[in-house]
Amino acid sequence: MSATAQADPAPATPLPVPQNFIIDAVLGALQGGGASPPGTNNWGCRPSAEHPEPVVLVHGLMANRVDNWQTYGPLLANNGYCVFALTYGSADGDPNGNIGGLTSMQTSSKTLDAFVDRVRQATGAPKVAIVGHSEGATMPYWYLKRDGGASKVSKMIGLSPAVHGIGGEELANTGSSTGSADVPAPFQFSATSDFIRQLNEGGITVPGVAYTQIVTRYDEVIVPYTSGIVNEPGAVNHVVQDYCPQDYADHLSINSDPGAASLVLNALDPAHAEPVQCALVLPAIGVVGGSGSASGSGGSGSASGSAGTGSGG
Repeated sequence: MSATAQADPAPATPLPVPQNFIIDAVLGALQGGGASPPGTNNWGCRPSAEHPEPVVLVHGLMANRVDNWQTYGPLLANNGYCVFALTYGSADGDPNGNIGGLTSMQTSSKTLDAFVDRVRQATGAPKVAIVGHSEGATMPYWYLKRDGGASKVSKMIGLSPAVHGIGGEELANTGSSTGSADVPAPFQFSATSDFIRQLNEGGITVPGVAYTQIVTRYDEVIVPYTSGIVNEPGAVNHVVQDYCPQDYADHLSINSDPGAASLVLNALDPAHAEPVQCALVLPAIGVVGGSGSASGSGGSGSASGSAGTGSGG
């Protein structure tokens, strides 16, 4: 479809929304880095009056657009959003690379800026909302603060951010200490890195942007998990287990977690917030028995919390 054609944001038939991160990430990876997650990168999509801002999905370290966003692509498309996903930070600069997030986060910020401009031009929307995971929930905070992103972004929603960095021992345990001069991003997660110091200097948030951080107590990569919490004006923080005690999502499975998905949808559209959907979620795997769903939130189970509450603030 050409960029000048009109397309409704929501698909005529709801797309399946996967709930098992490992299986669906592997299936996504088998498509190759040039593929896009279901429901994303329809450049003929025009935002609806209900959801006037496109959503840009930003993947994590050593991931790409297709393996990181198998849940959120269809989830957001089913809910009537124009959704776009990029791969950034490949060591060779390939926008269709299989492994992204490796170059410096400052360099990746420039790539994100160019992609946001492309989305804005294609859709006619003055601003976008960003949903990111891990590095994709860390690097964009730099973009908003240092590279002019605040004038182009209305909402920043981060899944398992590391905006305060992580300690040296934890960094080694995650394997992120394997960075090099050519692959600097892993080093930048250190709490003592220049990147983290400059990101936090004078405050992380920028006026005019609504910030939402969603974290899990069982995050084995972002240690402590509170490194993702931002206690500044304009920021709201949610711990998944405050809503869903039976949720054991870790750094990976938070990407297919129905509780987190409910919080993301509520952050994107707070005027129509709905109860948080809970399920039994296992580390890395995701929802027990959850191979896919065509429902709006992609989840099942009883609600154990409501939007607008959570830890921090």
